[in-house]
Amino acid sequence: MSTATGRFAAFVTGVLVPDAAASAAAQAFLDTIGVTLAGSAEPAARAVQRVVALEGGTPAATVLGTAGRASATAAALANGTAAHALDFDDMCFVSLAHPSAPLVAAALAAGELAGAPARRLLDGYVLGFEIEAVLGRALNPAHYQRGWHCTSTLGTVGAAACVARILDLDEAATARALAIAASEASGLKENFGTMTKPLHAGLAARNGVLAALLAREQLTASSLAIDGPQGMLTAMDATRRDLDDDLDRLGTRWEILETGITVKLYPSCAGTHPALDALLDLRRRHGLDADDVASVEVAVDGVTPTVLIYDRPRTGLEAKFSMPFCGAAALADGAVTIESFEEDRLADPRLQQLLARVTMREDPELGRDAPALTQAAVTVRLRDGRELTGRADGARGYPNRPASREELEGKFLACARRALDPGAAAAALAALRRFETLEDVRALTGLLAGRPAESSAGRAPAYRP
Repeated sequence: MSTATGRFAAFVTGVLVPDAAASAAAQAFLDTIGVTLAGSAEPAARAVQRVVALEGGTPAATVLGTAGRASATAAALANGTAAHALDFDDMCFVSLAHPSAPLVAAALAAGELAGAPARRLLDGYVLGFEIEAVLGRALNPAHYQRGWHCTSTLGTVGAAACVARILDLDEAATARALAIAASEASGLKENFGTMTKPLHAGLAARNGVLAALLAREQLTASSLAIDGPQGMLTAMDATRRDLDDDLDRLGTRWEILETGITVKLYPSCAGTHPALDALLDLRRRHGLDADDVASVEVAVDGVTPTVLIYDRPRTGLEAKFSMPFCGAAALADGAVTIESFEEDRLADPRLQQLLARVTMREDPELGRDAPALTQAAVTVRLRDGRELTGRADGARGYPNRPASREELEGKFLACARRALDPGAAAAALAALRRFETLEDVRALTGLLAGRPAESSAGRAPAYRP
């Protein structure tokens, strides 16, 4: 009987990735490298960088946004954490994961280790993305609602598949890598709003690289690690445990092209984005000022409250998972940017007063026929007695409302300039524009080393979508 690890391994080693899928992955690399550079100065990223430097090791790969290099596993850990540190990295509503933070971090580390061409990294990314989508369809929503963080659980397996392709492992070794990764997979939503949440992405990237390297060295693992009676699907509360239909479609149907990647235009939890779009639209359309607002009610689906768990956030990280804070920032400032979550904004009395007027409630009609976290209805009651309403199905940056190239490149430059000098940021963007043609990924990573140790956060102008 064929197993999930065996069929995934055959897919990773044998399929030809379509050019269109590779191009979608190239866009994900552009966006993710930008947010990694911006996140490299964040406290969570700095903590990981210090541990990586303390432990030392062969300097095989670049720690983006810094002057440091590290082993492939350590660089993947540092870069994956930085990529997710601002919660500005992309999303997939099939896997309910942030796919690119672990995949790009793992791919860059493995690519530097192997001196691989960029196209091989893109192929690895796509294959990891597709495997995460298959697992996401089977596991979710029960897995996510139970408390597992899919970026870390599914991301670990996806990263292992990605690295296996980059390192050109054979089918048997790739199956072992996936089985090892299934035992490494972890990550709890209870840590949302703390530095451990971005660490999850770093751990997924590191564990994916580690799984592939161990498999290359003949470490054994069970072929039933994913779909066996005590495998990943059973242990992690899968909604269904039969993968056959999705496995049959691997290589003929491409999730990255059909449902796509959701690019974030706000550096907060994706569950806030539909409501933010609706509130910002109302603010622009009616010329609202924060002082005009008596109260705001945001209706959401049943999954969103399990993610947005902070009504009265005490830190910038908690504020990213707070509908009251994000809604208040949108109405007060007319934009939600990286700077919105800095401590001085969190303490602003005017923002705190408005935050207290924003409430979130569950509406069972929302999410009934749409992916979780993608719908919101807002009601803004004004002091003059008027009541304004708005609704969002998805948000700007979602596959059905994609970000323009100008928006993507503007976001990249604003993010990159938090770690790189303007000339270096422009050079990195130029290299990423031709990323698919690079014969050695090190031609790009050599441009991504940042300023020495001190944080450069705040030097660049805010990105405003």
